[in-house]
Amino acid sequence: MPQVYSAPFVVENVSLKQYNTFGIDVSARYFVEINHLQEYVQLIHEQKYAHIDHMFVGGGSNLLLTQDVNALVVKISFAGIEVLDESADFVWVRAGSGVNWHDFVQYAVDHQWAGIENLSLIPGTVGAAPMQNIGAYGVEIKDTFDHLEALNLETLLIERFDSEACQFGYRESYFKHAGKGRYLIASVCFKLAKKPTLHISYGAIKDVLTTNGIVNPGIREVADAVISIRKSKLPDPKDIGNSGSFFKNPTVSAAESIRLQHDFPGIPHYAVPESTDIKFPAGWCIEQAGWKGYRSGDAGVHVNQALVLVNYGQATGVEIKELSEQIKASVLAKFGVPLETEVNII
Repeated sequence: MPQVYSAPFVVENVSLKQYNTFGIDVSARYFVEINHLQEYVQLIHEQKYAHIDHMFVGGGSNLLLTQDVNALVVKISFAGIEVLDESADFVWVRAGSGVNWHDFVQYAVDHQWAGIENLSLIPGTVGAAPMQNIGAYGVEIKDTFDHLEALNLETLLIERFDSEACQFGYRESYFKHAGKGRYLIASVCFKLAKKPTLHISYGAIKDVLTTNGIVNPGIREVADAVISIRKSKLPDPKDIGNSGSFFKNPTVSAAESIRLQHDFPGIPHYAVPESTDIKFPAGWCIEQAGWKGYRSGDAGVHVNQALVLVNYGQATGVEIKELSEQIKASVLAKFGVPLETEVNII
């Protein structure tokens, strides 16, 4: 007999401080946490909440709140990890969109399923991963993504999206543009390898492995190296409010790249796969513009990583947003390169 789900309890005027990693204390007009997709469907059928805006929140790690939210904030807590299929070389693993991303990576590493170990310790949830096409240390979600299932908020039908339908780009996807506000991601399936192909040439991974005396690393050693690097560079949101990388690394044309390398000898730069464009590290540009370690009140730029804006305690979302605008203007004036925010500003 199929399980019957009732609509979850909705609370009014709830502080969102614990639901965003910046720790910004603003209120939601309505708030609800849902553990199963059918709970949300039942909620939609209650007319009281069908005609007001809904804002979905996972881990709150890619969010800057600048004002109270006059909407129903829906905390997504869909759990569960399961194997859908496997072959001699691959395993297809599906996780609920509310599963903590780092926990999922560790689950895969524990089972010796390769492909996402370089994405260890990225904050957020599984459901947010394809929305952002999260990436780090030479790996992106699109490399192991198989499909996701999402609720069409207009028809209330489940739709399946493969990689092509997701339109992945650099920290981009269909769900950040044409599909924004139209779908609720319920689960994501990844195709992980039983025979790993390691990516250790990006960043300091190889150096950390060498320092630790590891000659023939496996995915556990790579994951541990990434965790060590991230902990050394990035503040824990439990200690200092932040959302990780606040800006995207800018990409420019080959001609513009030549100008930048001429004007700023030694500027780091990287080829963009399947493109003639060149990528430059935003953190380096921000640091060269003099912002690393900057602080105004409780809003600041982290002392170890200029790409990370932080809330030292009582900063407002407006103050952090204003700081980000000052940084963008400064980098544009110095380098002639516009920065784009990776964080969603509400």
